[in-house]
Amino acid sequence: MKKEFFECPEALKSNNFYGFDWLEFLTAIPSPLALVTSYKSNGKSNGSMQSWLSFSSENGFYCIFSSVHKCSHMYSSIAETKQLVINFMSADSYAKCYSTVMHNSFDEDELASAGLTAVPARKVNAPLVEECFLNLECEYAWEKELFPNSDHVVMCVKVVNAWMDSNIYNGKNGGRYGDNGYLYNIHSPADPDSGVLNDTSIGVVRKFKDYSELGI
Repeated sequence: MKKEFFECPEALKSNNFYGFDWLEFLTAIPSPLALVTSYKSNGKSNGSMQSWLSFSSENGFYCIFSSVHKCSHMYSSIAETKQLVINFMSADSYAKCYSTVMHNSFDEDELASAGLTAVPARKVNAPLVEECFLNLECEYAWEKELFPNSDHVVMCVKVVNAWMDSNIYNGKNGGRYGDNGYLYNIHSPADPDSGVLNDTSIGVVRKFKDYSELGI
């Protein structure tokens, strides 16, 4: 039986959603995890863990970040340089990538402090992370406020170069999917009846069926 939710359930109203909408937690729709890297105005590397992103393809390959805070180092560095790298990590490098969250002062080299190896990108002025299996060099395309006077913007960037570990694209060790592939953020799924917010967790994608098997 389906239950309709047009307003925040009473059981959830006592929770602290930290600026997110309650529907974020009710739906808990998984989204890919990536580490976005750029250079701050002092020349030191910036690393920003991101999950609210998706991709589109027409006359180029584009990434759309659905929520970038205007006060973040990510926003200010991209506003200045118009260049960045999107780095996709597997489970074995997740802990180091996530630790950039704890090393985010302006004067800190966030990748070095996290124990990550920064390599100069080829087509953009931004560092790519050697430990990540996929690196997308990108240029800024456009942005739009999420709503008038919002603290967040929707930002679109264009992919201009890509690097991928050969053990991933040739299908070894599970390839792009499974335990060694893309990671997904599962943001605190909420139980609307009890009001319980479960812990945020990390998921992976596994192949279900080929389209040919479905008769499509």
